Amino acid sequence: MTNINDKIEAFELDTDQGKFYSKDHIGKNMVLFFFPRADTSGCTKESISFSNLINDFDRLNTIVIGISKDTVEKQKKFKSKYDLKCILGSDVDIKICSKFGVWVEKSMYGKKYMGIQRSTFLIDSVGKIQHVWHKVKIPGHAEEVLEVVKKL
Repeated sequence: MTNINDKIEAFELDTDQGKFYSKDHIGKNMVLFFFPRADTSGCTKESISFSNLINDFDRLNTIVIGISKDTVEKQKKFKSKYDLKCILGSDVDIKICSKFGVWVEKSMYGKKYMGIQRSTFLIDSVGKIQHVWHKVKIPGHAEEVLEVVKKL
């Protein structure tokens, strides 16, 4: 589990744009939003919300990456279907999700299973976590993240 003021370890991630290496982006802020599954209603709304604000994040020197356990191919289809502007990462082996503590036990209708807890992390330009949102509620979330980025 990662916490505010923790320095993140360098990581690599397969994305819809190829390999992403966090160490290549020191000097930029990063918003990592973890979502359960591509092309579901909540995840679609969240991804569209961040995409609608991508130019504002760009102006604030901030990369936005949505991460789920879906394959790169599924992420590419999801991105194309909704014309998403943020980077979409594939964490099939759940290494990044585990590192950030978002791979958790969940429960639905009394049945327990493992899955991604919808969470967002704001990492500053030197690689330190500045803000964490767990159990994210989608309406207004991307806007709230943008407001916090503006204060960095």
